[in-house]
Amino acid sequence: MSKGRLEAFSDGVIAIVITIMVLELKIPHGADWAALRTVIPALLTYMLSFVFLGIYWNNHHHMLHATHRINGRVLWANLHLLFWLSLTPVVTAWVADSYFASLPTAVYGAVLLLAAVAYQILQTAIVAAQGPTSTLATAVGSDLKGKLSTALYLASIPLAFANQWISIGIYVLVALMWLIPDPRIESRLNQ
Repeated sequence: MSKGRLEAFSDGVIAIVITIMVLELKIPHGADWAALRTVIPALLTYMLSFVFLGIYWNNHHHMLHATHRINGRVLWANLHLLFWLSLTPVVTAWVADSYFASLPTAVYGAVLLLAAVAYQILQTAIVAAQGPTSTLATAVGSDLKGKLSTALYLASIPLAFANQWISIGIYVLVALMWLIPDPRIESRLNQ
């Protein structure tokens, strides 16, 4: 399979996931601020999930741009990532419908954690296929940012049972860390 097909398939899956999420949003019943207040949890959770999916889409694009060879291991690692990302609409709706209750917030964090781990597995598979001196391998280096994100997600899951707002704050913090496309890969590609 060519790199282009892998990227197109991944783009399509992420686009469908975002579409499913937006279709889950409910229209406010009424024309006043009180009606809007009832949909605020869904809007906020949707925005956070949309940002996460956008971050994955953007970084996935950069990672594949630095990739020259695709093999079966990379294909399966990519499907593994897409599986966890495809659960985003379910956990997004659950968190919103529960008004940020502890268990749904923890499960949301678990899906984010597993997507982050899947992304790292994909990155490792690509580096193995490209070699240790490849553009991607030299760009990501020890991947401190990826490891820190994983550790924060891991901490957020039990913290959701102590105070779910701490977990939500961690999710926002990780999103802010990744909001700008990974400059490590971009700078290597521009050299």
